[in-house]
Amino acid sequence: MQDCMFCKIIKGEIPSHKVYEDKDTVAILDIRPINAGHTLVVPKKHSTDLLDIDDEDLKKAIVVVKRVAKAIKEAVNAQGINLGMNNGKAAGQLVFHPHLHVMPRFENDGYKHWAGKDISGEELKSLAEKIKKKLL
Repeated sequence: MQDCMFCKIIKGEIPSHKVYEDKDTVAILDIRPINAGHTLVVPKKHSTDLLDIDDEDLKKAIVVVKRVAKAIKEAVNAQGINLGMNNGKAAGQLVFHPHLHVMPRFENDGYKHWAGKDISGEELKSLAEKIKKKLL
């Protein structure tokens, strides 16, 4: 895709700080990190998001995520790792090319997790049934 920032990075048209690259995937440092070492793992083949990506490309990317997460944790002495992937504008996706965030975490680093909502057992049961029907 011509206007895709990640496609341009993959082609070398936009500079980046690559920490890993193979024939299918690239990992680059995030330019607005949660913490130092925050890395984006990006499949090279263009698609839009998790719901659009080819299963094989997703499998390859998640293997790279694991490898990169281990390296980041050791490199910055992180106490933990969060993974994130925004899918769709409502979920905060800004670049419409799949990418997984690998974020090193430290106690008291100021990053807040989302708060859960209360939901009744009946609502959970109904939702589970709706989701199961869509999986058939």
